[in-house]
Amino acid sequence: MTGELALAIVCGIGLGLGLWSLTSRLPAFARPRLATRIAPYLLDVSAEARRLRDRVPADPVPVIGVLAVPLLEAFQRAFGAVLGSPGGAALRLRRAGLDRSVEGHRLRQLGWTAAGAVVLGGVALLGGLSGSASQFAVVAAPMVGAGIGLAASDHLLTRAARRRAGRIESELPTVLEFLALSLAAGEGVHDALARIARVGSGVLADEIGAVVAQTAVGVPLGAALTRLGDELAIPALARCLAHVVAALERGSPLAELLRVQAADAREEARRAMLESAGKKEVAMLVPLVFLILPVTVAFAVWPGVVVLQTRL
Repeated sequence: MTGELALAIVCGIGLGLGLWSLTSRLPAFARPRLATRIAPYLLDVSAEARRLRDRVPADPVPVIGVLAVPLLEAFQRAFGAVLGSPGGAALRLRRAGLDRSVEGHRLRQLGWTAAGAVVLGGVALLGGLSGSASQFAVVAAPMVGAGIGLAASDHLLTRAARRRAGRIESELPTVLEFLALSLAAGEGVHDALARIARVGSGVLADEIGAVVAQTAVGVPLGAALTRLGDELAIPALARCLAHVVAALERGSPLAELLRVQAADAREEARRAMLESAGKKEVAMLVPLVFLILPVTVAFAVWPGVVVLQTRL
């Protein structure tokens, strides 16, 4: 394949997608769906309705999603073992706080994979045309680029989920102590949670605000707290919420229980910090042994070597 033919193929695909996108925007082909029409009437009970209502006009054209459905299914079948189960992806998306479905995440991964293949394949193709790259490199570069793009997308999601989960665990003792103080002052559980959502700041306060919003539309408080623990699947938070729900069902006093839970959460955070410090201590030996120590030895030995060479 010559460079002119490859450029012609790319330009033809771009022209076809552009014409199809413009055609899909015509009134006869762009009629609103039923879900879009009934979304304004379900804003209080449906997050999907709020997402449809808040969608900006610059939302990608629907033809891209229609075209990507077969590619997405083939992508899922080909890399299903590497990508993991949809449940794991949904858990990481929920922990990262991303309002994105598993299908949308797979579509984004497909885009990252295609972008990596195109970029690295284009670089290898230019190198092959100039004669600086072999035919094997030209063939293997798109596959390597696809793997790099897929791994980068998965790594970014995992990193975001781990970071947000860490913030929730770090905020948990403070929230529990504030909740225990509110309950000891005579407030109810629902009022105390609403106060935390109103005056608090942080990831956990936002999640509690979502729980309070669910109870405002008729969801039982225990069910909302249980759902929050199951969706995030953070051990410390799930354990605390399970104790709170059990105390609510049995009518047990919560203030002292929450103080104990806060102390346990702080102790667990302290233990995790000590473990992380131990791991960092081992990692700090790498620059010490391979960088600082050789430079120190060189500064100590080099003057003597120079003196011996001058005398000899």
